[in-house]
Amino acid sequence: MNGSHILVVDDDPAMRDLIGTYFAHNGYEVSTAPDGSALKRVLNARPADLIILDLQLAKENGLDLMRGISSDSQVPVIIITGQRRDEPDRVVALELGADDYVTKPFSLRELMARARAVLRRSERADGRSREIQQRIRYRFAGFELSVRMRRLTSPHQTLVKLTAGEFNLLTAFLRSPQQILSREQLIAATRLHDEEVFDRSIDVLILRLRRKLETDPSNPQLIRTERGVGYLFNADVEVVR
Repeated sequence: MNGSHILVVDDDPAMRDLIGTYFAHNGYEVSTAPDGSALKRVLNARPADLIILDLQLAKENGLDLMRGISSDSQVPVIIITGQRRDEPDRVVALELGADDYVTKPFSLRELMARARAVLRRSERADGRSREIQQRIRYRFAGFELSVRMRRLTSPHQTLVKLTAGEFNLLTAFLRSPQQILSREQLIAATRLHDEEVFDRSIDVLILRLRRKLETDPSNPQLIRTERGVGYLFNADVEVVR
């Protein structure tokens, strides 16, 4: 679990630095954010493996941030709360999907232990999810994609060769059909190397994938461009387990 990316969200710079430094010294990669805007910027740049979120932010409602995290991603969250008087907020946060909480004052060793436990549970869940995903086949517009075999078959039953980036991009679309995906989301989904991560790289992958899927790549019907927003996969997708 060392090397996991931890995001600490707290408007108190001293607390951010204290937690961040402790986790960094224990082998974790750490980002910090004082507010919701910074939180979004960090997550757009790189997904987090765990978020440590203080509910009592001076200018924002921590519960609103918790709602946003739960609706946008599956990243586990440990919340930091104040004294017992904050119990109602703590309960609401847990109901919204928080994985654990610590109450001030807390020891950094306890926070670390809770973080490691949450990461272990998350890794086990991800492992089970990957096993299930590996058995899935997607059918769309006459095509069929076997995730386990990484094999795409055309409507004419011919094999369509995909690069690793094309496979990851297509899988991202098939998991979210009829939904607009931003370039940032697609960059994260394709797992491109850092030096390759820029908007144009996604455009190139889109072009290559269109050439393999579209009847007329110059007039795409499956992968539509939503100008200024991202891309949308315009097909009904059947999931076969």
